[in-house]
Amino acid sequence: LAASFATHATRKEYLALVRGWLPDVLEVEHALKPDDAPDDAAAQDAHTTLRCLSRLSWPEGYDGRHAETRISLVQAQPTTGRRHQIRRHLKHVAHPIIGDATHGKGPLNRWWAQRLGQQRLWLHARALEIAHPMSGEPMRFEADWPALAHLQEAQDWQKLLALPGWQPTADQQSSSPTQR
Repeated sequence: LAASFATHATRKEYLALVRGWLPDVLEVEHALKPDDAPDDAAAQDAHTTLRCLSRLSWPEGYDGRHAETRISLVQAQPTTGRRHQIRRHLKHVAHPIIGDATHGKGPLNRWWAQRLGQQRLWLHARALEIAHPMSGEPMRFEADWPALAHLQEAQDWQKLLALPGWQPTADQQSSSPTQR
């Protein structure tokens, strides 16, 4: 199993709630250095595929400059495994994860926390796919909402995705955000 992770022979899938309306598909190739690396350390290649699943426009601005606040539900698939890669890549493309105290926007995080009733990082590890160590057959492990209904995180996500006004992107028209 360790070899699968070391050689990037895994497929990881995350869900994130991000600021703004992300394009339908966005490939982020932005090298990253570890946070504790010396200034002269070389950055390591990092790649993440982002797919916007749905968008929501809340009819109230969080900072007084806009009449609405926009968010997107995003599927993130990192193909490299850098520390906080998804969080840092989303910050790099100006769509930080809601609730990210390190890489996000404090006023926006507090605004959403008031509306949703809790402060949390809106990032969920949804699936992991690896090859079986003996047979090589693909194995997929999923953390889907119905199976996790007893957990607070799943309840938080269900509450969020039940908000009216979600607009699925063109390739997601056949399902609601809660079915993904």
